[in-house]
Amino acid sequence: MIDIKFLRENPEKVKENIKKKFQDHKLPLVDEVLELDKKNRELTVHGDELRMNRNNLSSKIGSLMKQGNKEEAEKIKLEVNKINEELVENEKLEEEYAEKIKEIMMKIPNIIDDSVPIGKDDSQNVEVQKFGEPIVPNYEIPYHTDIIEKLSGIDLDSARRVAGNGFYYLMGNIARLHSAVLTYARDFMINKGFTYVIPPYMIRSDVVTGVMSFEEMDAMMYKIEGEDLYLIGTSEHSMIGKFKGQLLQKSDLPYTMTSYSPCFRKEKGAHGIEERGIYRIHQFEKQEMIVVCEPEDSYDWYNKMWSYTVELFRSLDITVRTLECCSGDLADLKAKSVDVEAWSPRQKKYFEVGSCSNLTDAQSRRLGIRIKGEKGNYFAHTLNNTVIAPPRMLIALIENNYNEDGSITIPEVLRPYMGGLEVIK
Repeated sequence: MIDIKFLRENPEKVKENIKKKFQDHKLPLVDEVLELDKKNRELTVHGDELRMNRNNLSSKIGSLMKQGNKEEAEKIKLEVNKINEELVENEKLEEEYAEKIKEIMMKIPNIIDDSVPIGKDDSQNVEVQKFGEPIVPNYEIPYHTDIIEKLSGIDLDSARRVAGNGFYYLMGNIARLHSAVLTYARDFMINKGFTYVIPPYMIRSDVVTGVMSFEEMDAMMYKIEGEDLYLIGTSEHSMIGKFKGQLLQKSDLPYTMTSYSPCFRKEKGAHGIEERGIYRIHQFEKQEMIVVCEPEDSYDWYNKMWSYTVELFRSLDITVRTLECCSGDLADLKAKSVDVEAWSPRQKKYFEVGSCSNLTDAQSRRLGIRIKGEKGNYFAHTLNNTVIAPPRMLIALIENNYNEDGSITIPEVLRPYMGGLEVIK
């Protein structure tokens, strides 16, 4: 959510930002909120005038009572009662306008960074840099679920019977490899100085609307029936919610955390063959990194964060590239975002395995996360980044370490987490 003062002073900039995101249907919202804001400020002024009149009249009542002029005092009391009634109505209208303004402001996208490339969708994202050389072996690499099934590592049929499509049972050494990747990622981030956190896996609706747009909420979140609780789609949701309504001390910043959680997503829409296995699913586990920091430090942290993910993948000898997300591919709260994509030797192309985003003060404004400053309080900046999400990470790991005989070589850094096992046969 952007600053109402910024919108008031720069309506054309806000409209231009909306156009850059190809959301022209939201352009009328700017004028609508300006009109509501004008009326609301008029109500505020009127309310102040009413209170001043009431105070003046109330002081007169005291003087008249001292003078014994009770009749005149009673007349003025009637005037004060009328003012009180008008104030109640005025305050009710102020509340209504404020709620409408907030509702509209939450639909207006965050101001994107000047460096963001302009494009309509993810097909216009821009490659930034490759890390490692893409390798295609001289033997065929089967589809990832076919590889895992031959290693007795997955049961999709049972999962469909138990929970439906989009779920799976991981078993044996594949399940162990899945856990090893998560544990390695946890330790990798702890060694970078991040605090390890296991957060709540459910959050209230006021936290959901604080961390994401209404469109994302509808497309992603599972609601717990009969309760004001949602299953998290990523641990970022509860990790940022942890600071809701807090006034942070400068000396405590930055907060750098790495969190583990299962994640639950609706994943609406039809999916192609590449997404039928464990690529796009309703339940998975993830290691995330979150930073809450001073506004002037957020882009330094942004660059550090995505570079940590690249470093982790390269430590597993997986070739990756970074892709700058274009304006139309950015979610409404994001100011800048970069995807990390891993090389698929089977598909002979890259696919997304993580995303790093700077949301500047968009989440902080929604959730009231401020920093105590010497000259007044101000909003913190929040960032998030995928360390690893093992289902997709597992695909990259398996394909890049698949041998002609159908076995999988375990990267050296993961072997301590696999009891010294070197190959899954």
